[in-house]
Amino acid sequence: MTSTGLPESLIATLPGSAYTDPGVFAQEQEHIFEAMWFCAVRSADLAAPGAFRTVQVGRESILVTRARDQSVRAFFNVCRHRGAKLCTAESGEVKRAFQCPYHAWTYDLTGKLVAAPNLTKMPDVSRTEYGLAAVATREWLGYVWVCLAENPPPFDEVVQDVVARLGDAESIERYSIEDLDVGRRIVYDVRANWKLIVENFMECYHCATIHPELTEVLPEFADGYAAQYYVGHGAEFGADVKGFTVDGSEGLDRIPGVTEDQDRRYYAITVRPQVFINLVPDHVIFHRMYPVAADRTIVECDWLYLKHVVESGKDVSRSVELFDRVNRQDFDACERCQPAMNSRLYAKGGVLVPSEHHIGEFHTFVQERLGAGRPR
Repeated sequence: MTSTGLPESLIATLPGSAYTDPGVFAQEQEHIFEAMWFCAVRSADLAAPGAFRTVQVGRESILVTRARDQSVRAFFNVCRHRGAKLCTAESGEVKRAFQCPYHAWTYDLTGKLVAAPNLTKMPDVSRTEYGLAAVATREWLGYVWVCLAENPPPFDEVVQDVVARLGDAESIERYSIEDLDVGRRIVYDVRANWKLIVENFMECYHCATIHPELTEVLPEFADGYAAQYYVGHGAEFGADVKGFTVDGSEGLDRIPGVTEDQDRRYYAITVRPQVFINLVPDHVIFHRMYPVAADRTIVECDWLYLKHVVESGKDVSRSVELFDRVNRQDFDACERCQPAMNSRLYAKGGVLVPSEHHIGEFHTFVQERLGAGRPR
């Protein structure tokens, strides 16, 4: 037995309150989602100047748009006059500027204040100082990442999560994710805490139980060890499997940069705090989580294929169906766990078996971000 009173093969999870307490969730919003790099939107969703999307990052609504010089800009979605929400639509396009519907303060695509009623009579009002409040942006893997921190951490911290999983950054670059097109997008409204979703994605102890289609394609997953358990390892397709599809049938055109060593293999990557990346030879499945409450998480999932595959209208349904089933099976499991997080039986949490021990590192990450050490 260890000092925790548990057998050597078991380690403790977070307590149940970590998944239900609004106070804990508020701390996570402040110290995780609002402090780290957060994957906001697919760059291609901002195809033309004036195209925009609004996303929830922690407690803040963030407006992401493309300026006339093709650069991506992000701002707090708040008018500088009286605090009205500037854009209420989730997405759209403006010609030249964003105008507040309350008092018509108007901002160009760089966030500068360009017009307001009687503004010319207020020469002491700086159009830059009273422009929209900007947040840091980066584009990587074909997505726009934002950071609300006043002094954003190095973006290398994001890349390092990929390196820690694959062994290097070059391995993911071979998939040219930024050059792929969205063949299908599905948005899931999951009634579960975001950490339950991360924990589920990181382990495969449950795979033989709830993922019959996935274990047919990836037989080694039936043994309970997730690919993420090993640095650089990709789960190999079954001998009779032709593609990463719901029935193991032939996939689509292979991504040219994928090497022979990467062919017929599946790689799963968790990029903290809210991204999952799934790599297979002919497509990439990219999840973004938007935690909106202690017990609710919106998950936006993109299936990405070579441009000519999408443009030609080729049937992608068999590959989409495989991971859509996996998603729904996983999210159903998370929703099954969420109510029990409030149980007195789970007040001190549960346990992790050896094939799940790497989840302990995720728990340590969360507690360190909130300013506490991992309980011993």
